[in-house]
Amino acid sequence: MQNFVFHNPTKILFGKKTVPSIGKETAALGKKVLLVHGKDSIKKSGLYQQVLLSLAAAGTEITEHGGVQSNPLLSHVNLGIEKARENCCDVVCAVGGGSVIDEAKAICAGATVMHDVWKFFTGKKSVKAPLPLTTVLTLAASGSEMNSGMVITNEQTAQKFGFANKQLHPKTSILDPTLTCSVPADYTAYGAVDAVAHVLEFYFTTTDPHTPVQDRLMEGLMINAMESCNRVLAAPNDYRSRADLMWTATLALNGLTAAGLGKVGFPMHMIEHSLSALYNVPHGAGLSAVIPGWMRFHLVHQTDRFAQFAQRVFDIREGSATEQAEAGIRSLTSWFEKVSVPTNLTALDISAAEFEKIAENADTLARVWRMKDYDSEKILLILNNCTAFNSD
Repeated sequence: MQNFVFHNPTKILFGKKTVPSIGKETAALGKKVLLVHGKDSIKKSGLYQQVLLSLAAAGTEITEHGGVQSNPLLSHVNLGIEKARENCCDVVCAVGGGSVIDEAKAICAGATVMHDVWKFFTGKKSVKAPLPLTTVLTLAASGSEMNSGMVITNEQTAQKFGFANKQLHPKTSILDPTLTCSVPADYTAYGAVDAVAHVLEFYFTTTDPHTPVQDRLMEGLMINAMESCNRVLAAPNDYRSRADLMWTATLALNGLTAAGLGKVGFPMHMIEHSLSALYNVPHGAGLSAVIPGWMRFHLVHQTDRFAQFAQRVFDIREGSATEQAEAGIRSLTSWFEKVSVPTNLTALDISAAEFEKIAENADTLARVWRMKDYDSEKILLILNNCTAFNSD
């Protein structure tokens, strides 16, 4: 285990009937609130009215910034920054899933500086004094409610970049699992895939050979993400299953899983970001299309690690290490199929003719993220492993 510092300042209010606390939690940080949300879903569910009433009862002044889309756009971030400045907002409240929270973080960072907010994402500037953020989570997926990261798409350059800074942790996040009961089956599955992917990234990119505590933690989170997702899809209104999935997704990327692993990377996300930027595919769908191919490409280099994954996550015990590793990849792919998410780029209607463009796009992000072991040639090889593949 490597030396590490674990510090997560986000306060979590978890459980039923926690939404009315958002007003008090937000008002403690500022009185002029920029309320960031998506389109119509929170209004249809009644959550929008709950939040407004709570914020009003706490004596805040509200400026709205709605219309955040999945794979949030830089142009919409800039509109939010303008609103925050014009109305002298001193706190931001995000109500929605990871896309809404990510955009809110970008607004928090950009509202207090005069330079282009995109400079944060290209590594040219660092966040110093962002506006504080509170959140009400509506989708179990990204973990943005308890981490310092954000991902935004620059539609002018067709680049989807991620960036993290310790100043961007939400101050308080409200997690009421009942708010996720209306999430449709496809996005429930995409969210579970995202949670699994966050853990897989750390599990397979650490170079430390002795991380037993973290290994068991990550393996348990992957198992729980899949099992709770299965239960939710079978019974969408089951509170316990929704709660399990929501907390699993939060823990998957709140800093705890990576603690002690040393240097880790996000290569699967790096490749998927190009799919979202170029084709606007749902993030979880892009990940499930990339993960099996990425794993098949790397199996030969980490056979024992892949065999351990197969043994502990899918209880595969027979055969050689290579055979177990291959069976583990097939088992994960089979789970993707079970929850009806894509398992290859063919399923996303992305042909091999597009691979070179995707590889070049992803290579740009690899350089920004300082992933020196990934270039367009290697990415292209991985993409060639992401075509139709039979899991049987």
